[in-house]
Amino acid sequence: MRILVALGGNALLRRGQRPDAEAQRDNVLTAAASLAKLAVRHELIVTHGNGPQVGVLALESAHDPELSRPYPLDTIGAETQGMIGYWLLQALQNALPGRQVAALVNQTLVSAVDPAFDDPAKFVGQGYEKEEAEKLAARYGWTVKQDGDRWRRVVPSPVPQRVVETRLIRRLVRDGVLTICAGGGGIPVIRNEVGLLQGIEAVVDKDLTAALLAEALEADVFMSLTDVPGVARNFGTPRQEEIARTTPHELRAEHFPAGSMGPKVEAVARFVETTGDMAAIGRLEDAARILEGTAGTIVTPGGTWPPDGVP
Repeated sequence: MRILVALGGNALLRRGQRPDAEAQRDNVLTAAASLAKLAVRHELIVTHGNGPQVGVLALESAHDPELSRPYPLDTIGAETQGMIGYWLLQALQNALPGRQVAALVNQTLVSAVDPAFDDPAKFVGQGYEKEEAEKLAARYGWTVKQDGDRWRRVVPSPVPQRVVETRLIRRLVRDGVLTICAGGGGIPVIRNEVGLLQGIEAVVDKDLTAALLAEALEADVFMSLTDVPGVARNFGTPRQEEIARTTPHELRAEHFPAGSMGPKVEAVARFVETTGDMAAIGRLEDAARILEGTAGTIVTPGGTWPPDGVP
């Protein structure tokens, strides 16, 4: 079975945790142990978030007196792909001796006229008190919006059209290589007026890119793994209710926050609608149980899982 896993950014940087490299690498080891259980019996493609890391490096770049201007987001996206890809690469190689593992830096094509450029909405970086966020916004020209009880920077998040290196990734997967790719949704690029690829100041949603890539690679299962057990109706209220099995149609009838669960729900719904296969949202440590059908929120065309014959 071919499985594409999208790791949430909080799989690498826990909520409230300082963004130190040591802490993140410890979290990667935990992630690799869970992913290795799937990789023993299945073909595995791994993508990952990078929102917290992009925010940290963007702030460092803005503060660096040696720079005449901060690094653009596409370049910082490439930095974080390399950094997180390296951590995952090494951890999975150690967890799966003898298995071929590759980590790629990938570009994701977006439209230069995507309306997201006029309405930044993707959260990156850490949260601040409102007053501090407004000061940073004034100093660095950021747009900030409220995210729960904190305020965070928001940037354009255009819809992914295609992972540029899809053919290369497909070749690696067919050769049995556990492939880490499309980190952070991929480095956002456009085709300029003469048809050449060109980086652009944006961040692509990792779950939407992962769903697009899962479809292109003919994955049988798409998992969006995070730090919550699954999708819940009326989250955070006394009427909260976990959803174990559902369909894209039923999910779309619910309301989920645009800055957190919303993109994950949209991504799994699109994948299931397009392919007729299974997608799921759940905790990283429950990855094997999700495949068995005993954890997470599982989305299929008919709302049932597992099918006959799936271990």
